[in-house]
Amino acid sequence: MSTIYPPYVIERSSRGERSYDIFSRLLMDRIIFLGTPVNDDVANIIIAQMLFLQADNPERDIHLYINSPGGSVSAGLAIYD
Repeated sequence: MSTIYPPYVIERSSRGERSYDIFSRLLMDRIIFLGTPVNDDVANIIIAQMLFLQADNPERDIHLYINSPGGSVSAGLAIYD
């Protein structure tokens, strides 16, 4: 099976150009994307992202997009909680 690499986006500003992988760029806009089966490791990453964004600005919404075939119920409940 081949490795799939995430696409990169280029952001231009007065200070020059910077490239981000798409998931990092989405996180900057407070968007978290879950696109794999849910297990303990994936849940820990999602929860860490949520905690980071909540600490950064507790007043702004966090958007979670889910495209998952399922997985561990306990890991999914940890994200939900």
